[in-house]
Amino acid sequence: MSTNTMNVNDVVDNAKFTKSHLSIMLWCLILILFDGYDLAINGVALPLLMKEWGLTTVQAGMLASTALAGMMFGAMLFGTLADKIGRKKVIMICVFLFSGFTFAGGFASNPTEFGILRFLAGLGIGGVLPNLVALTSEYAPKKLRSTLVTTMFSGYAMGGIMAALFGSWFTPNFGWQIMFFIAGFPLLLLPLVWKYLPESLTFLVKVKRDDEARKMLQTIAPDQSCGSNTQLELSEVVVPGGTTVKALYQQGRGPGTALFWLCFFMCLLTLYALGSWLPKLMMAAGYSLGSSLMFLLAMNIGAVIGTVGGGILADRFHLKPVIITLCLAGAVALSLLGFNSPQPVIYFLVAVAGASAIGSQILLYSYVAQYYPLSVRSTGIGWASAIGRTGAIVGPILIGFLLAKELPHQINFMAVGLPVVIAAIAVFFIGKSETEKETTQVLASTEKTLKAQRVLS
Repeated sequence: MSTNTMNVNDVVDNAKFTKSHLSIMLWCLILILFDGYDLAINGVALPLLMKEWGLTTVQAGMLASTALAGMMFGAMLFGTLADKIGRKKVIMICVFLFSGFTFAGGFASNPTEFGILRFLAGLGIGGVLPNLVALTSEYAPKKLRSTLVTTMFSGYAMGGIMAALFGSWFTPNFGWQIMFFIAGFPLLLLPLVWKYLPESLTFLVKVKRDDEARKMLQTIAPDQSCGSNTQLELSEVVVPGGTTVKALYQQGRGPGTALFWLCFFMCLLTLYALGSWLPKLMMAAGYSLGSSLMFLLAMNIGAVIGTVGGGILADRFHLKPVIITLCLAGAVALSLLGFNSPQPVIYFLVAVAGASAIGSQILLYSYVAQYYPLSVRSTGIGWASAIGRTGAIVGPILIGFLLAKELPHQINFMAVGLPVVIAAIAVFFIGKSETEKETTQVLASTEKTLKAQRVLS
């Protein structure tokens, strides 16, 4: 029996969009929606927890950062682990952790219990992010990759919208606890996730589970003939150092890796400072809690528009200029928030800030996913995310200190906006790695060959 060879990466890159692509993106979107919800409930719950437990702004900032510390360790651990045991298993473990312990957080009776449960939930939240990004990116056709990753990631902002709405609807009657009980819903979805979410194609080929890989290839590229005699291969570059952090600094990726880490740190500092403190910042500027929750809603609506629109623009103009533009627009909007303006203008500025803080962060995930070769993709995303989590930890604590000093609120908003300016400068200096250049050349060569075959046929 004759055998033929099929390059898995080329098939995925050139595949037409199918129901299978849509299914993968939607399942990842649903899971990341609750990750965004988990971020936003800090902003909803903090003012209520401060009142109930008599916390200062500094103590509340420290409490908000416990989950973020867990996210840092989770991103380090589970990003690397997925490259070794597969993304699907790690995603299941992470969903169980973040949903189960967030649900348990609703039963906390004091700040210590609450902080421990939030740290444990953070392990899952931080671990699931890089794997959902890597899985969506891996299955997406090349021409739609940024669009699909950012559309999936818009679930992050949708979760924030859900938290703001639920906070305004339910907390007056049921207290802050109801927000945490709702977060247990993904536990009910685990059997469906196990059934419908596929394993990483790269991982299946690496561990010689070729029958499963062929079946999945036939689903996402039905026009390709992939029988039992088809030998599967990967076009990825062999990376010295395997799935270690050292590999992220080899083959010309060192400067880019360091700059990505700086970008993630700065963007996550702003993102989590806003997510945790926006209602309180707006209250300090003279607004009520109810209207401040509506600002949280506006921020996340802006984030959805910025994320999806940014992804579409990135597929047309490349990620770099889109991320830089978003960051600078956000810095300007945040600075203007400190000045008295009509309420519609304030809502617009908050929406632009959301598009910048969340949209640029999500596009950075897509950028870093395309920067690293497949064998270290989860490791690269995981470590960038983990370093960024240190910024996420610093953000709420920093704003807690600023609020405690009772500075003019213009200073508070400018302090939140400064990090995204630094992020924009860092993105400007990120160049292509040698691996990325080689991959681009391979794809260009493949496209020329395909065009030539179409002409001949």
